[in-house]
Amino acid sequence: MFLQRRHPVVFAAILLIAVLALTGCGKTQSADKGSGEKEQKSATADYPEQPITYIIPFNPGGQSDIEARRQQPYLEKDLGVKVNITYKPGGGGATGWAELVLAKPDGYTLCGFNIPHIILQPMERGNTGYKTEDIVPVAVFQATPIGLAVPKDSQFKTLDDFIKYAKDNPNKVTITGSGTYTGHHITYLQLQKLAGIKMTYVPTTGAAPAVQNLLGGHVQAMLGNSNDLVQHQDKIRVLAMASEKRFAALPNVPTFKELGYNIIESIDRGVAVPPKTPPEIIKRLEKAFLAIANNEEVKNQQIKQGFVPVSMGHDEAVKYIKTKTDEYSKLVDDLKATAGK
Repeated sequence: MFLQRRHPVVFAAILLIAVLALTGCGKTQSADKGSGEKEQKSATADYPEQPITYIIPFNPGGQSDIEARRQQPYLEKDLGVKVNITYKPGGGGATGWAELVLAKPDGYTLCGFNIPHIILQPMERGNTGYKTEDIVPVAVFQATPIGLAVPKDSQFKTLDDFIKYAKDNPNKVTITGSGTYTGHHITYLQLQKLAGIKMTYVPTTGAAPAVQNLLGGHVQAMLGNSNDLVQHQDKIRVLAMASEKRFAALPNVPTFKELGYNIIESIDRGVAVPPKTPPEIIKRLEKAFLAIANNEEVKNQQIKQGFVPVSMGHDEAVKYIKTKTDEYSKLVDDLKATAGK
């Protein structure tokens, strides 16, 4: 007040400087924000500019790895950068998915994902390190119906033989599959419920170790993926397939459904990015992966190997995961209710 009365010119000058300073700060902040947005848009427009890491959350040699290796040269040609495949097995895929959701959402970290694994694990395990909605699908490109197999020299010639023995010998039948709260595990739980039997489940870190368990004589049976069943059909006997109709590559194998057990299970595989990945990057990756999925040579290779070709983009995959989440929520509740009786 004293300065204002005695030195009005000085006071006015100070006030003017303060106003200009504030205005300048506002412009600087606005400029900084605008600059940041331009940089982000530029980065998105120029994507990709550096190598991409493609995480496989299972062991080498499994279905996810086979498809990633098939896709790798096509992706590198389309995207113009190196695609490095790495392995993060553990927890039925959960180790890799937990790492994915923490990765920078810049399109340089991808990860293969499996349905229903990404649905069942958060639903039943609690803290898996990720949530289903954190797995942002780019595309779904492959499926494998699940089948029940035993060694070629097994005493079990039919599904009836298998179930009768399991009923007479509770918990004695050892059966392996990839992980817990996976498509294989849920098939095991359904078979136990519908057949009224009790078995011992031996989980592995992926499909390849499950096959090794069976062929090595460490277990009596395996819930395996269709391509493994086709590949090793000279060494195993497939008792039933969890498909809607008979699997074309194994036409003489009955379905669970036609044998009186309503079990339809398949593993759907795709690739995902971290949450908050820009839509433009998702679209660019989607285009690259769907071009591969729709390639006739690739589809013929898949069919010959025992896979089911799939071509599902981001939007469709998001809706599909939501639908399957609702289905598995009801199924798990039903299994729990039955187990509690």
